[in-house]
Amino acid sequence: MNIDQLIASAFTEDIGDGDHTSLACIDSSKTGKAKLLVKEKGIIAGVELANKIFHFADKNLTVDIFIKDGSRINPGDIVLEVSGSELSILKSERLVLNFMQRMSGIATATHNLNQLIKHTKAKLLDTRKTTPLLREVEKMAVKIGGGTNHRFGLYDMILLKDNHIDFCGGITKAIEKTHRYLTDNSLDLKIEVETRSLDDVKEVLAIGGIHRIMLDNFSPEKLKEAVELINGKYETEASGGINESNIREYAETGVDFISVGSLTHHIKSLDLSLKAAPLPTSPQNGEEINKR
Repeated sequence: MNIDQLIASAFTEDIGDGDHTSLACIDSSKTGKAKLLVKEKGIIAGVELANKIFHFADKNLTVDIFIKDGSRINPGDIVLEVSGSELSILKSERLVLNFMQRMSGIATATHNLNQLIKHTKAKLLDTRKTTPLLREVEKMAVKIGGGTNHRFGLYDMILLKDNHIDFCGGITKAIEKTHRYLTDNSLDLKIEVETRSLDDVKEVLAIGGIHRIMLDNFSPEKLKEAVELINGKYETEASGGINESNIREYAETGVDFISVGSLTHHIKSLDLSLKAAPLPTSPQNGEEINKR
């Protein structure tokens, strides 16, 4: 599902056969302005998506952007102003906030973790642990926060994880069958193999023919030993149980990548709001609109 399809589906979900609250009390000819306000410190994300949403709802809306994606924000900042049909602004409000609050939460968490490892070569990766159908926007938020996207789905990379290996009958057999499959189907995909011990790492090194070794649930001490054993022959990725309390220690082992699933599946959304801006001809527009 591309972004335009996502926006269309989200509007259909929210509006149904009409925004009856707004239609009941707002004159269709009225125009106004609303400001997107920051209520919490962090990294803003979803600004460009919000612009798309407003214009999808009404191509005649005017959006003035003051703070761009990836910028630091503080309470009281005004990210953007939207002006035009009040009905269109009200129709768009919750969708804009739902996307931007979650995306900003992801971008902020990504930025904060990156700050802890910026003195190392390690790159922070996201995972497939995303909200169904929202993967594109959640991974977009990771990039805005300074992270790196891992594979997008099951189709763009081979990742032999523990269940694949166990079902297949071992690491060697899984790698050999994967090579045959790629050849038979004329596919050019990178291969990553998950390892759970130093013995697994040695087995992968013995067979070769892969691109990256994932080191899952290794302690920092064991990870350092594994990275030294691999010695640059393949890319290395640390995974499992890594968070803000230990990511620095993991990064300092010399590992190339660190994947953190919680970037997209365990996130607190950032607090933002959209409030009507006062206009000379509409004194009532000083009130907050559509809070729920």
